[in-house]
Order: sequence, then structure tokens, then C-alpha cells
Amino acid sequence: MIVVTGGAGFIGSNLVAGLNALGRDDVVVVDDLSDGGKFFNLVNCRIADYLDLESFRARIAAHDPALPRMEAIFHQGACTDTTERDGRYMLDINYACSMELLEHCRRTDTRLIYASSAAVYGTGAEFAELPGHERPVNVYGYSKKLFDDAVRRALPAATAQLAGLRYFNVYGPGEWHKGGMASMALHLHRQLRGGGTGRLFRGSGGYGDGEQRRDFVHVDDVVKVNLWLLENPQVSGIFNVGTGVSRSFNDLAAVLISACGGGSVEYMDMPEQIRIGYQSYTQAELGALRAAGFAGAFTDLETGVRAYAAVLDRAGEAR
Repeated sequence: MIVVTGGAGFIGSNLVAGLNALGRDDVVVVDDLSDGGKFFNLVNCRIADYLDLESFRARIAAHDPALPRMEAIFHQGACTDTTERDGRYMLDINYACSMELLEHCRRTDTRLIYASSAAVYGTGAEFAELPGHERPVNVYGYSKKLFDDAVRRALPAATAQLAGLRYFNVYGPGEWHKGGMASMALHLHRQLRGGGTGRLFRGSGGYGDGEQRRDFVHVDDVVKVNLWLLENPQVSGIFNVGTGVSRSFNDLAAVLISACGGGSVEYMDMPEQIRIGYQSYTQAELGALRAAGFAGAFTDLETGVRAYAAVLDRAGEAR
């Protein structure tokens, strides 16, 4: 049995679909469907069971013998709102819950593959997986760093696979429910289809208008790395997941304008609430992932965004 927490969410549901494509339908999805619309992401997936997050946490804490024997837990569930200021909530969902799963996996010799984030690097310019490069600037990034540090302490004694993946800017199908935290690819597509004008931020961090740079990675590639870890249980550690290439938001907009058959860009001031901690540049250092044996290629921006735009157009944009 494989468990996917956050399995009705963006990356989680794509991961469930990826497991199905490998012939695995012994998948238990764990999630919080307070936002009931997220069920849509699972409609075409085959799963063995669904468990509510709080129920799952309670059963883990109680060492419930009725829980199925788990081969691996893909822990994708998290609060990913980088503007969330409720630290107690963020640390409960992103840190305490993760620690509960880590303890369960250590006790039962279960493999744990979990989602970390490039937010741990804050506004720095170094993106290798080293503590000296980790300076989070919001409580979301801090919650991810706290758990990464706990994993580092646990790794020397780990008897089963323990791997964290620091996702950079992920885009692709299945993120329609994420609101303001959805990728800029989705936001720009909506704007271009809705009125023909995409909106980007004015310059920051030494970059010109719309020239801030991110490592945009397609969700299919994120799934590919997760599944590679499933197939390679000897690999443990903390690894970046991005393309290793930074591209500007203007580049992203240009691809979408072409895909949408026209449009333009206007620049707006950055909201005060995100200005101080805004990442004007990210680019994954992939040395650790490559050294671990992952040799897969990553989708370039033009190919990935054009494919995503086509999916959005076929689905009537929303999903």
C-alpha cells in the first residue's frame, strides 16, 4: 500500500495519476476536503481508499493496528500559502504533522518521500542543499526548513528510505483550486484569455520590470522524480527539484501570449505584504540529485507552458 498525503491537491493528484500509470492502484489518499471541489482532481484516478487528514493523524498517533501496512508514504500535504501569518497553524500542518509521519516511518520501517520547498533559501542567491544557504523569510519557508533539519538529524540512523524534495516553481494541470498560490502560468493564462493583458510586477532585486527570474518546473517532472525515488529505495537525502535553468517572467508571458494567439503585458507595483521577502531569482542546483543517480531530462519552459496552455484551453481554462 502506498499513501499520498495531499493526494487531492495539485502535486499529490498528479502523483496518484503517475502511480496509476505504473499499474499501482493500491493507493490511499489522505487529504482535507474542507474545500470539497478538490475531489475533481481525483475523478480520473484509481485509489484504494480515502482518509481524512485529522483521522489519519489520530490513527498514526494511536498506533492503530487496523492501518494497512504501508510500503511508502509520499507526504505532499502542506499549507503552501507563503503569505500565511498564523505561525501556529503553519507549524502544525507543515512541521508537527510531518514529524508525526517521520516517527511512524521510523517505528514501522516505512519509506518516506516528502515535499520540501525552495522557500527555505529565502532571498539568497545560492541554491545548493546546504544549511548555510538556508535563510527563509516567511513562516512557510521556516516550517519547511525545520522539518528538513529534523530529517538531517534522522538520516544517519534511518533504516528505510528518507528523502525530501525541494520543489522550485511548479506549474501544470491540477492547480486550479490554489487561488493566489497558483503558478504565474495559470494566472497569466487567465488574464490573457480574460482580457488580453497579463500583469507582472515592476522591477525588484536589481531586475527590470518582469525580468525577475524563477526556475519553472512542470508538474510532470516533479512526479517523475518522486517515482524515480520509489524505484530506487537505496536513495535518501534532500534534493532540489527544478530544471536547473532560470527564466524571466517576461519569458513566461511571451510563451503564453504566443500560445493564446496574442495579448500584451502591463507592469504593476508589488504588494507591500510580499515585497520584503520576494524571491527575485531562483535556480535549482541539481548536483546532489544527479549524483544520486537521477539522469532524467526536464521539460523546457516553451514546451511545458505550451502544453499546459493547451490543457487549460481544452478544459475551459478552470481545470
